[in-house]
Amino acid sequence: MPYVPIESLLDKSSNSIYKLVILASKRALEIAEGQPKLVNAHATVKPSTVALYEIAGGKVRTSNNKPKE
Repeated sequence: MPYVPIESLLDKSSNSIYKLVILASKRALEIAEGQPKLVNAHATVKPSTVALYEIAGGKVRTSNNKPKE
């Protein structure tokens, strides 16, 4: 899977590194507990990495970060 720059991730989390870390950690815990992955990833990819790919892909977002129309 490709490298995801931090700048693109910050845009998805209201430009807050703290919100990004909390969002990624919560999603990584859900994946580790058995929730289905929202992006295609090999079984050997760590849950934290999958969570970052999901955020970068717009599959997961913060509750106050509405999608642009």
